[in-house]
Amino acid sequence: MQLKANPKDVFSGTYYIDGDVACAYGAAAAGCKFLAGYPITPSTEAAEAFAKLAPQIGAMFIQMEDELGSIVAVLGASWAGKKSMTITSGPGFSLMMEGIGFGAALETPFVIINIQRGGPSTGVPTRTGQADMMQARWGSHGDYEIIALSPDSPQESFEFTIKAFNLAERYRVPVMLMSDECVGHMTEKVVIPSASEIEVEPRRFYHGPKDQYLPFKPDRDLVPPMVKAGEGYRLHLTGLVHDENGYPLLDCDIDEVNQKSTTRRLVDKIRANADKIIEIKEDSLDDAEVVV
Repeated sequence: MQLKANPKDVFSGTYYIDGDVACAYGAAAAGCKFLAGYPITPSTEAAEAFAKLAPQIGAMFIQMEDELGSIVAVLGASWAGKKSMTITSGPGFSLMMEGIGFGAALETPFVIINIQRGGPSTGVPTRTGQADMMQARWGSHGDYEIIALSPDSPQESFEFTIKAFNLAERYRVPVMLMSDECVGHMTEKVVIPSASEIEVEPRRFYHGPKDQYLPFKPDRDLVPPMVKAGEGYRLHLTGLVHDENGYPLLDCDIDEVNQKSTTRRLVDKIRANADKIIEIKEDSLDDAEVVV
């Protein structure tokens, strides 16, 4: 069940800002309280903007030593109960792939904002590109589904950042906001509505007896409730294929059914709700026979 945004997190008004800054305002409105990242063109302005907002909304920004540390810090903050994100671009996104797969395996909700640039490798830092889209879908190994949103304006950068956090919390999955240098550095009018007009998805917490909590036991919608690490619940978190307790399933003969069931759920919880997740904007398609 969605709630209204906290008025303290929403900077209502009409602004003339770029897409990077709009992402920062969207993250604040969504209730993000932790950002870990490393400066990289053309995404740095988004991190700088959130860092300026952080003291006003009770959030924390940490500049990590690199993108490897950034993604792991985000996972830790999320399991501590905070809505969390990182902000990066192509080369940094590549370094985060192992952590993204780890987050998918642990069903950890967080947001990755990727302001894409030209590649491959260091590429062209100050020019636009969309070549990270394939990496978003297939970058980390194994079987899991991701959710990615792609804004085409600063206004959508604000709105889609909120949607990204809502989807991450609803389905306990990493969500990617795939912007690019053009949208990130495009400056135009952005309208931030009042908090009463913004819906945010609260984290689904477990409220039963502590000794009965199973961190990966799904509800009827295939999504397990979470707890905050450090509050007395038994948590065993591993990137290995695991059972509802979080314990590894390593015996192929005994655990084959459980292995398939656990891995399949990472896919099914997204595919079963695809009609609720997918949004497509159509334009000038009246006479189109093929749409890409």
